[in-house]
Amino acid sequence: MINQFRGKYYFLSNFFTAPITYEGLTYKNNESAFQSAKVLDIEKRKQFTEIDPSSAKSKGRHVTLRHDWEDVKVSIMITIARNKFMQNKDLKQRLLDTKDEDLQEGNSWNDTYWGVCNGRGKNVLGKILMKIRDELKEVEQLWLK
Repeated sequence: MINQFRGKYYFLSNFFTAPITYEGLTYKNNESAFQSAKVLDIEKRKQFTEIDPSSAKSKGRHVTLRHDWEDVKVSIMITIARNKFMQNKDLKQRLLDTKDEDLQEGNSWNDTYWGVCNGRGKNVLGKILMKIRDELKEVEQLWLK
């Protein structure tokens, strides 16, 4: 089991620096792309493209959320995470190299929705990454046939 996205597995974190293009804008990391998606205004989204993940998370706490945020946030995270691994071939391989390990976004900041804290949590991000890994494996199998 990989129970934290730190050290060797930091590349799994949304805070890992890797360029990602989402809906026509390129961000420095997944966190910035995700936080920008909380708003629909393209000019406000552009403000997230050049900032680090901590600043993006902070900025995202102060935006007026789009009306459908709770309904779309998981599908947005799936798309952004998928883009990260499809657009960065080295990260794709590193994700595949985790084989069938259970991926848990263990944390100490009490995020029990996207991750796990003190043994409790839904681990939505970990489940998304495992789903993407399975998709990538499937695609690789099709190419090998």
